[in-house]
Amino acid sequence: MEKETQSRRSFLNRLWLVLGGLAFAEMIGVVFTFFRPARPVATAADQQAIITAGAVDNFEPGTVSAFVAGKFYLARLEDGGFLAMSRRCTHLSCTVPWISAENKFICPCHSSEFDIRGEVIQPPAPRALDLYAIEIRNNVLRVDTGKLRKRSVFAADQVTYPKET
Repeated sequence: MEKETQSRRSFLNRLWLVLGGLAFAEMIGVVFTFFRPARPVATAADQQAIITAGAVDNFEPGTVSAFVAGKFYLARLEDGGFLAMSRRCTHLSCTVPWISAENKFICPCHSSEFDIRGEVIQPPAPRALDLYAIEIRNNVLRVDTGKLRKRSVFAADQVTYPKET
């Protein structure tokens, strides 16, 4: 009878060790899953990288137009050139609104200010707003939101001009 008790006892000990090991392995899996970075969810808007902004004549010089679908601003400069700028502040990535009354972008998080060209007027933003590539074909503006170009300052070669026809 003592042999049966020992074998039953040893069986239960092994069973508890196996169940404890499985519980421990499951807990480790949960911890790793929690700390693993989330995969970005691709939306239909993300898949469409080329945004047709419209005809060149639809944009008055000295104005900024917001494009919610592409998450960018299209600025038409006084000289007729175009810049497609990211809506994200280069300081902490807050969404920066265009304040037309003051003719500048003002970050609501830390009060960084940018002019119509995206150039930093008032820090703490360390650099100018990032740009998207613009293509003008048949007098129609297209912005490639799939390619974000970081820049430190404004340069004249960043401006896209319509071709004279």
